[in-house]
Order: sequence, then C-alpha cells, then structure tokens
Amino acid sequence: MATPLRILVDADACPVKEEIYKVAFRREVPVTIVSNSHLRVPAHPLVERVVVGAGFDEADDWIAERAGPGAVVVTADILLADRCLKAGAEVIAPNGKPFTVNSIGTAIAARAIMADLRAGAVGDGIGGPPPFSKTDRSRFLSALDEALVRLARAG
Repeated sequence: MATPLRILVDADACPVKEEIYKVAFRREVPVTIVSNSHLRVPAHPLVERVVVGAGFDEADDWIAERAGPGAVVVTADILLADRCLKAGAEVIAPNGKPFTVNSIGTAIAARAIMADLRAGAVGDGIGGPPPFSKTDRSRFLSALDEALVRLARAG
C-alpha cells in the first residue's frame, strides 16, 4: 500500500503558506499548518491547523513526531530539518532549497558558526538571512511540486 502524501508546515514564520496551499490544492495533498499561535488558514478540507503550546520547540516536536516517508516538511529550522530527514521525510526550506541527508551536516555546522559569530559581534555585527525574494518564492513552488511528484511516483 502506498504511503499517503502530506505536507507538514513549520508555520509561525513561514513566508510561503499561500504557495503551499496552491500546490497542495492542485495535487490534492493534505496540509497541516503547525504553529504556536492561531494563524488564519483557508477553510478547505485539505487544510488542518494545529496550534501547539508556546513552549520551546513544541511545534518542532509535533512535526518531527509525525514526519516520515510520504511527508514533505517545510521549515527554515535546520535542527528540525535534521530530525525530519532522519525520520525519512523530504524537507524543503521556504526559499526552495532542499535539505538532504548529504547537506544537513554542513548546514548544521554553518548554523553553529553563524551563531558564534553573532554572539561575538559588537554593534551592527552580523545580519540575518538575505531578504526573501520572488526568485525564492518561485524556487520554492518548483521544489515543493517536484518533491510531491517524486514521492507520488515512489509511493
């Protein structure tokens, strides 16, 4: 029996929720929007909203416990991406870049280096990620669509 496809979204700061709905509705794949606060979601049978407590990593824990084969997880959180990859899920950042078992170690190391640099920065120091662009949005749409097609074929 094929593993049912689903999309799990780390939604609190996700800039591509509308794009996720667009792809999910076209592909008829259920979406779970997971957040620490109440977010507006479309009234649609494919969309489920889950509001977890405000505790540290509650949304991450909820998603990681349900990630696995057949799931596409959308998150910018590198440590959550690592947990989901280990569970067998596909993971895509909101900018469309996939996290893979081959790239996650480098991403975790870069995250640690940047945290150290920010901690030691004085004044303006080290900024955050670059602004989100139309190219990022377009790359994300393609990456999500491709991941769902790949999983549907494998299922």
